[in-house]
Amino acid sequence: MSSAKAVARANIALAKYWGKCDVALNLPAVPSISLTLEPLTTETTVTLDAALTADLLLLGGKLAGASETRRAAKLLAGLRERSGERRFARIESVNHFPTASGLASSASGFAALAGAAQAAMGMALRPSELSAIARQASASAARSVYGGFVELPAGVPGDPDLAASPLYPPAYWDVCIVVAVADEGPKETGSTDGMEHTRNTSPYYDAWVNAAPALANDVKRGLDSRDLSRVGEAMEQSTLAFHACAMAAAPGLVYLQPVTLAALATVKRLRKEGVPVYATMDAGPHVKALCAAEDAARVAKALEATPGVLRTIRATPGAGLTVDGVPVGRAHG
Repeated sequence: MSSAKAVARANIALAKYWGKCDVALNLPAVPSISLTLEPLTTETTVTLDAALTADLLLLGGKLAGASETRRAAKLLAGLRERSGERRFARIESVNHFPTASGLASSASGFAALAGAAQAAMGMALRPSELSAIARQASASAARSVYGGFVELPAGVPGDPDLAASPLYPPAYWDVCIVVAVADEGPKETGSTDGMEHTRNTSPYYDAWVNAAPALANDVKRGLDSRDLSRVGEAMEQSTLAFHACAMAAAPGLVYLQPVTLAALATVKRLRKEGVPVYATMDAGPHVKALCAAEDAARVAKALEATPGVLRTIRATPGAGLTVDGVPVGRAHG
């Protein structure tokens, strides 16, 4: 048997990705910019075993469902074809944060799977190659290959090689993401299904696709100058625009819960009190508050006091993918 272990971190999109321009190749319709987060880690071990007759996926020690297993098996099939490996794999993956609830567990999970699987098969792929492979299973996974601040361009239909690229390393900016955890369980509609439903039924979808590039550019320019207000304002607009688009689908996709709105109100109140903090949400109920590291304790305390918030997680800019303890997705170099 051949085995390898990879560790990847979730990322939070500062400029949001929502919708695909090529479903078969899993290509995003809009550009996105993200921040890889410490300590939201996924550990994945891939063991190749000639005795297996199919790929086996365990999430947190339990057999995964058919949908998750199919996505993992598809990624492995591509690597087997590329490497010449014929054995199936036992995949053991553990998320050290809530799974499938809007905290980007698929991003860290598939980035870790790509890294561990290629190593177990005797390959040594470049970060950009791993990013493109992970993207085929989860577009946001392309970003988790790298640490720090990362960009994933919009896809071009028919291009299978789209990958993310690093913008700035983790140490570039001393900021913090305070996650207000609203629910520990999985969300009702996953992002993949939600995006397609939105694309097919929302009257706002084209407007979202047209507006997203300018918002991503604003986030990028704000990062260039470490301008928290510019990044934060564009981030909030990007977040609310994609949620509005999803809510306008038929039937509407409402990922927000009462606690989400309460946490958003807390963030707005803190800003009025002079704390530069800005909110974002993925396809889930949690609110993630971006602030300077020096303000993180105050932001966390206010969010913890918000009715309905279960707990907070303080996340800082994190490192990229490692395989058997060796970094493969550095922010630079």
